Amino acid sequence: MNETIKLSLTQDEVEILVDALEADMEGYVEAAKEARGNGNHDDVKTFTDAATRIQTLMSKLQDYVEE
Repeated sequence: MNETIKLSLTQDEVEILVDALEADMEGYVEAAKEARGNGNHDDVKTFTDAATRIQTLMSKLQDYVEE
């Protein structure tokens, strides 16, 4: 599952991906907050882990986004 792939993207495509990932990550962060409020520790871990993985990927892509 951790097979490395090579992919060519335009600057615009990278920015689209980063924006989409950011929105997705925000959803997981909110879901983790709700799960925490409901005392559902398994979901808190699941959603927090997902947000962390998305943040890691976004960090890799940020190097290619022009400010």
